[in-house]
Amino acid sequence: MSRIGRMPIPLPPGVTVNIEKGRVTVTGPKGELSRPISPDMQIVQQDNTLIVSRPSDSKEHRSQHGLTRSLLANMVTGVSSGFDKYLEIVGVGYRAEKSGDKLVLRVGHSHPVEVSPIPGVTLAVEGNRIKVSGIDKEAVGEMAARIRKIRPPDAYKGKGIRYAGEVVHLKPGKAGKVGGKK
Repeated sequence: MSRIGRMPIPLPPGVTVNIEKGRVTVTGPKGELSRPISPDMQIVQQDNTLIVSRPSDSKEHRSQHGLTRSLLANMVTGVSSGFDKYLEIVGVGYRAEKSGDKLVLRVGHSHPVEVSPIPGVTLAVEGNRIKVSGIDKEAVGEMAARIRKIRPPDAYKGKGIRYAGEVVHLKPGKAGKVGGKK
């Protein structure tokens, strides 16, 4: 049996779950998320927990079991506390600024790059850090990946946009001529 799929999902106070055939809707203080799920998976709400179980040990049901539980747990976390992802801008003259709800990046291109947020995601600039936040973990990760893709970290100097805490291993570059003709 799936170790992840077996774990119950605790429901924090203020979070309600509506389970229909093939769709689950989670509502909390930060908002509401709805997602289609496999109709084969059985979701039961007992007291303040959600329990996901599968009907058989077939390969398809085993693969859906842990996935369904993880998706539901992320929905519950999102509507109760939300998700944040931080990006760091590294490089001389590289900077970001907010213009309305858009993000304007000046990261070594010949022009400033404007980034519009995905619906349900908010962007904030704190010095040389960009904060991507929202209730949908998938949308927050997608928006952070789109921003990073504009100028990924350079392998030789380390300049660019990287995730907070990301380790960029720098290449040594050219060694140059060591010896020459004598």
